[in-house]
This record gives sequence, C-alpha cells and structure tokens, in this order.
Amino acid sequence: MLARRLGLVFVDADTELEARLGVTIPTIFEIEGEAAFRDREEATLADLVQRTGIVLATGGGIVIRAENRARLKANGTVLYLHAEPSTLRERTRKSRHRPLLVAADPLARLAELYAQRDPLYREVADTVIESDREHVIRFALELGSERGAAASP
Repeated sequence: MLARRLGLVFVDADTELEARLGVTIPTIFEIEGEAAFRDREEATLADLVQRTGIVLATGGGIVIRAENRARLKANGTVLYLHAEPSTLRERTRKSRHRPLLVAADPLARLAELYAQRDPLYREVADTVIESDREHVIRFALELGSERGAAASP
C-alpha cells in the first residue's frame, strides 16, 4: 500500500530470499538451522539495500544482527510497524510458515521475540507507527502528500 501510494516498487525480503533459493523459509530452518538462515537473510539484505525506488519489507528478525541494522539505517528511511505480541499472535495464529512460532505457547514465544526485537527496531527506526490498517493508511497518505509537495516547483 505504501509503495503504491508513493509510486515505488514493493519488495519483500523473505519472498526474495525464497525465490533465490527455490525453497521456503521453514525449509531453510529445517535443513540448515536459524544461524544459516540469518546468514542468507543478511546476504539478501546486503543486495536489496543497494536498490533505489523501492519499499522494502523485511522479516521480523532482520534487526537481530548489528550489520543489518547498520545497512537499513544507512540505505533508507526505516519505518517500524509496531504491534504488541497479542496482536501479532492473532495475525499469525493460522500461519504455518513461521518456524520460530512452533512452540508449546506461541504467545509466550512472541513475547520473548518482542522483548528482544522491539528495542532494536526502535534503535534503527526513523519513524514508529502502529501497524493497524488505519494508522498505516494515514501515514501513507501523509507521506505521499509530503512527497508530492516536495516535488512541486
């Protein structure tokens, strides 16, 4: 939605990684483990941040590595679409493509991941917005208006 509003190309880093490898992220986790997945994720991000004219969506764990945070910060405007663990659980409860949520208590696991990642996202973010549809739409409209005004003579 944001990319469309800004007239940019949308790129999903996870989808790009899967396309490059020809397998799904859960398969990478199953065969190679999380550390190898994070290596592949980092290499993909290194390529993607070199592109211009895109809105890049990353996987939730991208901020774990300092190198990734530095790349994101140096190569674009970082928006942190914030959501509480309970909201994330509701959004992901039917997903079968989230290997880190295969747990006895997925909500507790989300709370752990949130505690680890939220400060890292806040460290790297230029803007933090709530990830519900209304806030994202409002932000996209405001950003599109600002961008249009800046482009006017």
